Amino acid sequence: MSLLDKLFSAKTQMPTPETALPGRQTPLDTDTHHVVSGHPLKGPYPEGFQTAVFGMGCFWGVERIFWQIPGVWVTAVGYSGGVTPNPTYEETCTGRTGQTEVVQVVFDPSVVTYGELLKAFWENHDPTQGMRQGNDVGTTYRSAIYYADETQKAAAESAREAYQGALSAAGRGQITTEIAPLGPFYYAEGYHQGYLAKNPNGYCGIGGTGVTCPVGIGVTA
Repeated sequence: MSLLDKLFSAKTQMPTPETALPGRQTPLDTDTHHVVSGHPLKGPYPEGFQTAVFGMGCFWGVERIFWQIPGVWVTAVGYSGGVTPNPTYEETCTGRTGQTEVVQVVFDPSVVTYGELLKAFWENHDPTQGMRQGNDVGTTYRSAIYYADETQKAAAESAREAYQGALSAAGRGQITTEIAPLGPFYYAEGYHQGYLAKNPNGYCGIGGTGVTCPVGIGVTA
């Protein structure tokens, strides 16, 4: 195995608590309010609003997709699904934290449903690529849905089944998306929050499969 192969292999293997980086107990410095909406990243959020967390690869472009959806009140980028507490961006890129880049979406369910957010999730990245998204390779770029409750879990699993049917009919591969309970969400550094609004010429190469997700099948939560 070449050195390059070893590096890629290390980045695509989930670490154990024994092999993960130690991280830190103190949260990273981050923005207090969103650069586009002006709403507080960490709350308080309006009564009755709900939270969804998605991983779709590079979180810069993913966040922009969701902050543009009517009914989304605020978005924040961060890290979740791994071992290392309060990791830095540089630490997650090593593959030794187990954390994936995610976007936290706070939304008004009377305006946009969780099922509609799932439709945006499935159609705006390729959920069949395993521990990568396009040219971005590693555990930190894996596809993931972290559900807040059993209703979100059922909706995510139903949507996955429906979208897999559409992908299979189009000759595409098997979905590798991780669907798991939401654990700790660690806010990313301030310069990552609203990155593509702060840097209009910035680049984030996420993309979909070109296959429409039939989310009307039991995913109207």
